[in-house]
Amino acid sequence: MTPQARIQAAIDILDAVIGAARAQGAPADRLISDWFRTRRFAGSKDRRAVRDLVYAAVRACGPVPVSGRAAMLRVAQAQPELAVLFDGGRHAPAPIDPAEPVADGGIAPAWLAQALADSGIAGAEAEALMERAPLDIRVNTLKADRASLTLPLEGEPLAAAQGLRYPANTPVEGWDAYADGRIEVQDGGSQLVCAMADARPGETVIDLCAGAGGKTLALAAAMGNRGTLVACDVDRARLQRLAPRATRAGAMVHDTVLMNPGREVEALAKYAAKADLVLIDAPCTGTGTWRRNPESRWRLTPAELARITAIQARLLDVAAGLVRPGGRLVFVTCSLLDAEGAGQFDAFLAREPRARADAITLPLGRARGAGWRLSPALDGTDGFFVGRAFL
Repeated sequence: MTPQARIQAAIDILDAVIGAARAQGAPADRLISDWFRTRRFAGSKDRRAVRDLVYAAVRACGPVPVSGRAAMLRVAQAQPELAVLFDGGRHAPAPIDPAEPVADGGIAPAWLAQALADSGIAGAEAEALMERAPLDIRVNTLKADRASLTLPLEGEPLAAAQGLRYPANTPVEGWDAYADGRIEVQDGGSQLVCAMADARPGETVIDLCAGAGGKTLALAAAMGNRGTLVACDVDRARLQRLAPRATRAGAMVHDTVLMNPGREVEALAKYAAKADLVLIDAPCTGTGTWRRNPESRWRLTPAELARITAIQARLLDVAAGLVRPGGRLVFVTCSLLDAEGAGQFDAFLAREPRARADAITLPLGRARGAGWRLSPALDGTDGFFVGRAFL
């Protein structure tokens, strides 16, 4: 593909990404893969170059652009060498008309940028959300240890005890250590949050929103496969991915519970007031993961935020009913919005008379409300809020 054709390809894909964002359709990664699946003429360098152009445009536009061309023109304003490729030649985009629309910049749609600012995320902290994330791994202590594990590439040790960092796109999933479960891909901040939960051997631990099990596996390692570990979720497809991951990691998950939304208490009745630890890795807007999923900020609306925060509040109440007297509850979101973090946790503490906030100190991050927050700009991790309470 010529440089001009790569620009036009990126524009075509961006049109699909914008349409999917408005309609809550497929994610950008899938749309890019689908586009190239029917265009075998594009080589690996072409695919990489077009992908980079697409994501550069996504990151450059705050509100949802009117079109893929408007988004790419935003990038061309900052990179004049791209503007000259709009020459109208074969497979090239049409020449630029000075009067045509150019997408607006910024971090996010105005209402969302303001919500972040109100939550203390503005300026350099907000801009860091559009940077590219590295790739972090966790050494699985059920099978190995960071101090003695030899890997094809030397990683940067993280603040998390078993964490290592590599550049984005490092092919760790092709390594033997990944295939045999000695390592897992997990953001360094996520690893710290799991360590802070302090799951212990012999305990009854419930992962209330387990998904595909990334944090479940970390809990199993912390427990040394001793105790009772329960993984729960309302998404059957995601929960089904846990079993093969647990087998590869050598992790013992004693029970998996598929729950119906709104009927979690019924599904977990046998565990009522019996858990030493309940981890709520709650559904959230994912504002702390924009470095990995930048187009997700185009999908969020005030109504969706309200819906998600209502689910979080309900799950906190469900979790409280599962914790034994003297047990602990850990609430986690990968969001930087106070509505999903400090505000949500403070509201729970106010309505649950048994709950006592426990002071948190991690090697990265800082206090936020009654909990703790990590941010990409200051900590080099995904954005997280975590609160811990005894009941």
